Amino acid sequence: MTQLNIREIEEKIKKYWEQEKIFKFDKASKKPIYSIDTPPPTVSGDMHIGHAFSYSQQDFIARYKRMAGFNVFYPFGTDDNGLPTEKLIEKNKKIKSKSMSRTEFINICLETLKQITPEFIQSWKNLGVSADYNIYYSTINKQTQKLSQKYFLDLYKKGLIYKKDFPTIWDVQFQTPVAQAELEDKEKETFFSTLKFKVGNEELLIATTRPELLGSCVAIFVNPQDKRYKKFVSKKAKVPLFNHEVPILEDKSAEMEKGTGVLMICSYGDKYDVDAINRHKLKPIISFNKDGTLNKNGLKYKGLKIKEAREKILQDLKKENLITEQKKISHIVNVFEKSGEEIEFLPTEQWFIKILENKKQLIKQGRKINWHPKHMIKRYENWINGLDWDWSISRERHFGIPIPVWNCEKCNEIILPEEKELPIDPTEVKKSCPKCKSIATPEEKVLDTWATSSLTPQITSSLIDNNIKVPFSLRPNGHDIIRTWAFYTIVRAFYHEKTIPWNDIIISGIVSLKGEKMSKSKGNVIDPIKIMEQFGSDALRYWASSSKLGEDLDYQEKDLVTGKKFVNKILNATNFAFLNMKYSKKIPELQESDRLLLIQLNKIIKSSTNALNEYNYSKAKLDTEKFFWITFCDNYLELIKNRVYNGTEKEKSSANFTLYNALLTINKLMAPITPFITEEIYQEYFKKNEGKKSIHLENWPKEFKIKETKKDEENWDKLIEIIGKVRQKKSEEKKSMKSEIILTLSKKDEENLSKLINDLKSVTNAKEIKEGNFDIEII
Repeated sequence: MTQLNIREIEEKIKKYWEQEKIFKFDKASKKPIYSIDTPPPTVSGDMHIGHAFSYSQQDFIARYKRMAGFNVFYPFGTDDNGLPTEKLIEKNKKIKSKSMSRTEFINICLETLKQITPEFIQSWKNLGVSADYNIYYSTINKQTQKLSQKYFLDLYKKGLIYKKDFPTIWDVQFQTPVAQAELEDKEKETFFSTLKFKVGNEELLIATTRPELLGSCVAIFVNPQDKRYKKFVSKKAKVPLFNHEVPILEDKSAEMEKGTGVLMICSYGDKYDVDAINRHKLKPIISFNKDGTLNKNGLKYKGLKIKEAREKILQDLKKENLITEQKKISHIVNVFEKSGEEIEFLPTEQWFIKILENKKQLIKQGRKINWHPKHMIKRYENWINGLDWDWSISRERHFGIPIPVWNCEKCNEIILPEEKELPIDPTEVKKSCPKCKSIATPEEKVLDTWATSSLTPQITSSLIDNNIKVPFSLRPNGHDIIRTWAFYTIVRAFYHEKTIPWNDIIISGIVSLKGEKMSKSKGNVIDPIKIMEQFGSDALRYWASSSKLGEDLDYQEKDLVTGKKFVNKILNATNFAFLNMKYSKKIPELQESDRLLLIQLNKIIKSSTNALNEYNYSKAKLDTEKFFWITFCDNYLELIKNRVYNGTEKEKSSANFTLYNALLTINKLMAPITPFITEEIYQEYFKKNEGKKSIHLENWPKEFKIKETKKDEENWDKLIEIIGKVRQKKSEEKKSMKSEIILTLSKKDEENLSKLINDLKSVTNAKEIKEGNFDIEII
C-alpha cells in the first residue's frame, strides 16, 4: 500500500490551485452565477475548530456548484472592524486605546492588521476553502468605510436612523453601548436579600438582588389587586441607607407571588425599570458612571465598582439591621458576549436603526428565504418577536468606521457630507452650519461592526463593479448568529433595496468536546491547525461532513482516523486499477457485472446530486463512501480481478472502461469533500484523458446511458449476497479466502446469474457450480 505524505501533497496542490487560478471568478463567463455571501472571520486570533467545521461545509457547496456548471462568486473577507480587533491589539501591544489619541491607536491597529492578516487567511487556504482570494474585502478598509457610510446616509435620509438620549444597554468593561443581539444569558450566583423600607413608623419589605441600586430607587410598585399593601398606596417610602423618599404606586408589573410582592423601581436595573419610569413619568436618579463606578448619587460609596458597592452596601445593611432575610441563589443575567460582564442601562445619546415599527415586515422577508434546515426560521422569528429595542449602532470606541455627521449645537442641525467626500472622519474635517454658519461639532462615535457586516452582499459586489446583485444565491450562517448577522443583513436588504439578501440560507451547528461547548477557560479547545498537520485537511473536512446542516457535532479523533483511511484507500484503489489499464473513451460491449456496477453507480450519482441540491452534503458523502468501500472495493474489484489479468481482450476492455469511469466518478463525487487527494489522483491519472486543468473544473457526473432490466437490482443483490455468504463460511471455518469451493445454486439463481457465473466463480474461487439447494462446500 502506498503511504501518503499528506502534507507534501497538500502543499503541492495548494500551490497549483493558486498558480493556475483554479477558483477565479470569471467576469466574462456566460455560465449562470452562483453567489455566496461569505462570512468574514474575525481577525482576533487563529482559526478555531468551529471555523474549520462551518467553512468546510460551505465549501462543499461552492465546489459542487462549480462542478455543476455555475460561475461561482465566492469572495473572501475578514472582519477586522471594532471591538475584537481593539481587544487583540490592546492585548498584543500591551496598550489601552483610551490612553492615547484616536488617530494614534487607529494607526497601530491598521499596521498590526497588515502584519497578521496574511497568515490568518492562510489557515483558510490550508483548509482548502476554494474562495477567490483576489476578491478580498475587509470590514475596515477604505472601500468598505465608504460603502458603510453611504448606506448610513441612505437610512438617515429615509428616516430610518435616529439619535436619541435614552437608557442604553451598556458594557462597563469596554465602556460602550451594545445591541440586544449581542447579549447572552449567563447563570451567576448572588444574594437575594429582603430589605426594610420605612413608611412612617411601619416597615415595607422588598426583596432584591441589586442593593447597589438603592441610590437610584425612584419608586415602589405594588399590585392593585394586592390587599396587603393597599394602606401604603400614595404614601412615601424611605430608602434604607440612602434615606431619600420615593412614592408608592399601584402597577400590575408587581407580581404578588414574587419575593414579597413589592417591586423596587430603579434607574436603571433592567428594561422593565426603563419602561416603568417612562410610563409613570418618574425622574431618574443615575448613580453609575460609564466605567461601572458609583457617582456622587452613590453617596459614601462613590468611586466603588458595582460589585464592590454591592458587597459594602450589604455589609452596612446588616450592621443597621435592615435585612430580614437573605439567601444565596443562582439566576440568569444578561451579559455582553464579548466581555462576559453583566450589562447596565445608562442614559447616553446614541444612534439607532428603527426595527420595532417594522417587525411584521421583517418576519415576512425572512419567510421569503429558503432556510436549511427549515426549522431554523423559528429562531429568526422568535428573535424578532422578542425584541424590545431598536438596533443600537453607535459605539464609543476608537477603532471603527466613523459616523459621518456633524451637529450644530446652536441650531440643533445635523450636517451630512456629500457622497463624493466618503469615506470621511468628522473629527478630521471641519463643517459649518448652513443656517448660522458656526462651526459644527463632529460626531466622535463609530459604527458598531454589525452595522457594516450587515452589508456584506453590497460590499462584495462592489469589488467587481456591482456585477452581482442581491439577492445572492446563498448565505452560510452559524445558528448562534441568526439573531445578529442573518437578521441585520435581512434588515439592510429590505431597507435599502426592498428585497431579500439571498435566496437560500444554510445554518451550521457548533462543535463540542464530550458534549461540552469548547472554551479556553475549560481548557478543552481543539486546534484545527494541529489536526491538519497530523491528519491532513481532507480528513478534517471529511469529519466536518459527518454532520447535517444545523446539527452540532462532537469532536472525536476516530472520525479523523476514518477520514485519513479513506484518503489512503482511494489512492491505493486507483493505483491498483491503473496498473494494467488501457484507456478507451468509447464504451465497449459491457460484461454483465460491469453493466450492473454502472447501474449501481448511476443510483449514487442521482442520490448525491439530489442531496447536494438540497445542501445535504452529509448524505451525499455517506452514499458515495458506502458505495466506494463496500460495492466498489470489497466486491467489484474482487469480482473482476481475474478478468483484468487473465481475461480476453473483450473482457479486459469492459473491465477497464468500467474501472476508469467508476473511479473518475467516485473521485468527482468526493471532490467537494476531500479536494486535495481527489486533485492529486486526477492530475496523476485522469487529466491527460479528460483535459481539464483540475478535477474541480470538471463537469459533475451524469448518469451513464446503460440499458436496464427489471431483474438488474435483484441479480446484483443476489450476487453480493452469495459472495458474502461464501466469505462468511470461509471465515467461520478459519479457511483462506483463496480456498476452493464447490458452490450449489438453485435453478432460479443459476438462470438469473448465468451472465455472471464466470465472475462469481472467480471471486469465490469456485471450482464448480452445481444446481440444487444452496450450499457451500470448502474443498
